[in-house]
Amino acid sequence: MNCAAGAPNAPAIELRGVRKLYGDKVAVDGLDLTVPRGCFFGFLGPNGAGKTTTIRMMMGLAPPNSGHIRLLGLPMPQCALEIRRRIGLVPEDSLLFERLTGLEFLEFAGRMYGLARPTAVARARELLEFFRLDDSPRKLIAEYSKGMRKRLMMAAALIHRPELFLLDEPFEGVDALGARIMKDLLLDQVRRGATVFLTSHVLEVVERLCDRVAILHRGRIVLEASVHDLRSSAETLEDAFVRLVGAGPGPEKLDWL
Repeated sequence: MNCAAGAPNAPAIELRGVRKLYGDKVAVDGLDLTVPRGCFFGFLGPNGAGKTTTIRMMMGLAPPNSGHIRLLGLPMPQCALEIRRRIGLVPEDSLLFERLTGLEFLEFAGRMYGLARPTAVARARELLEFFRLDDSPRKLIAEYSKGMRKRLMMAAALIHRPELFLLDEPFEGVDALGARIMKDLLLDQVRRGATVFLTSHVLEVVERLCDRVAILHRGRIVLEASVHDLRSSAETLEDAFVRLVGAGPGPEKLDWL
């Protein structure tokens, strides 16, 4: 199979009948999803809905039990190496080498993506400055705060100028300044034609950034719509989320409080 290109007009993400089991537990149940290129897509759901599992399947880290996955017009896992070369990933849990400095880690990431060493070093320095991580160049990643680690992961996801970003809770633990830098940068990447696939529990952020959203509940999509259509209705994204994935009837208050 030729994995060098892929259909240029194909969607950024195509999932068809994707199902994932962990023992007897259904994590993702027959997922059908299409994300066009140049889209800022919000993938929402309560804890345990299957969001992280879906991203892991798209990266080839958790093979589906059934169904088909195509990213940038290429099938996964048949073209996994080429797909990973063209994707920027920010996982929910940081995958960092703690005995390296931020500069060393970014240089390593750039080299892993095939950049020449001078290019990797130059981009690493620019990214550290851009994300306000250059004030302590000798600081090891082990000394980074959670927010600094997220910013470093975002920098590593950017260093090779990917076509598709898979971001799992990228703003978690990031302060207001760092979050603003990351949001502006992602919007700029979408404007240049990249695609962003984002999971977040902060619905206000999703509503402000995304073009389209899907809500996942118990491994199935229960809503997919454009943010414009949601804004045109009387229901906010938060209202729709609570209505669709709410736990159901329960005590409205605790008398002892």
